Order: sequence, then structure tokens, then C-alpha cells
Amino acid sequence: MATARHKMPPEIAALSLDEVARRHIGRFRDKIPDWEAFEDAKIDGYRRAQHRFIGAGGSGKHDDPSVIPARGFTLSVMLVPPGQGNAAHTHEVEEVFFVLQGALTVFIEDEAGTRLSRQLGPWECIACPPGVIHGYQNDSLEPVYFQVMLGRGRPEAMGYADDELFRRREAHLGR
Repeated sequence: MATARHKMPPEIAALSLDEVARRHIGRFRDKIPDWEAFEDAKIDGYRRAQHRFIGAGGSGKHDDPSVIPARGFTLSVMLVPPGQGNAAHTHEVEEVFFVLQGALTVFIEDEAGTRLSRQLGPWECIACPPGVIHGYQNDSLEPVYFQVMLGRGRPEAMGYADDELFRRREAHLGR
């Protein structure tokens, strides 16, 4: 007989194993790419698709029944076509980019505009600390797939470094 050494949350303990599996297994084939998950994704140069697996991530969207409920972090897979990326931004928590396929140029920068860029390939990652301005660009000729994790189950919307994008950051949430 097996012994669980840690207590389950009450909402999990009440479920059958089939229900636990149904609610906590995410399959890529069930994901619908969200090309408007972020306000900057509507702008050429920042177009990308989010495939949410765990939690709403920085987009704040909660209407996808295929998304696994978040507890302590979020997880998404991003598809970034050639020539696209995202706008420089910060988060209140750590954000991790882990490249699965392709080559992704990541950057960090300071408030004076000094930028440090590095190229990451498959099985390489960057952990962006809270408050550090960061982002990425696909400078290659092939699409890039990479995993994104945020260190909170319900993080705040992105803190865009650009003033206009920051003013519009919650527009896609209907706020």
C-alpha cells in the first residue's frame, strides 16, 4: 500500500483519480493558439501565439477549459514566427523562457536603455528576475517554440517599459 507523505488540498482530495487526470493533464493537440493574448501581440513585430497549459499567465484570461488550474506558477508554450518577438517589459515575479525548438534572442536592459542580448537554442533558458526589463525576438528564419513560466499562479499583467503600451496593457482583459 502506498502512503501519501503530504496532504492534498481539499478540492483535490475529493476527486477520483480519473477526475484528477482529466483536470491536470494538458495536451498540445487540445490547445488553440491565442494570437491576441497580450496587448503588444496585436502589433507587427510583436506577433506571437500563446498556448496556455497551466494558469492564465500574464494575459489574465481564464476562459479556456483545457487550461490546468494554477497554484504556484503558470506555464505556456509560445510560438514566435520569424521577425517577431515581444515588447520590453517587467513582472512582479520571476519569468523563465526555456527554448524547445529554434533560436531565440533574449534581452535584458536597464532604465538607461542599455541592452544585453544573448541567443538561446534548444534546451537553454533564461530566468528573468522580478523588476528586470526583458524580452525576446526571433531573429532566425524559422519559427521558435519555447516554454514560459511565471512564478505566481495569477500574476499581474505585464509592466511594459513603453509608456503607451503600459497605458493599454489591460485593454485585452476588458478592464
